[in-house]
Amino acid sequence: MSARPIDPFGAEYAYVQVANDIERRITEGEITAKLPSERNFAEEYEVAYTTVRHAMAVLRERGIIVTAHGRGTFVTPRQP
Repeated sequence: MSARPIDPFGAEYAYVQVANDIERRITEGEITAKLPSERNFAEEYEVAYTTVRHAMAVLRERGIIVTAHGRGTFVTPRQP
């Protein structure tokens, strides 16, 4: 599995497309613990770094990820 292409002219904002795809990758088990850096995601999705930062904020609001300052960003453990 890999990143799906982002359509900069699509109906959804690019940061929402990135957030949705990262959530998909987490749900499908491709990303299970620590997420790659925001800069790596920016290169992978071929978007600006700030677009990825905004997408990460969306995922934090959704409760999908948690960021520990100085440690990184991690998938939120699922409750049984």
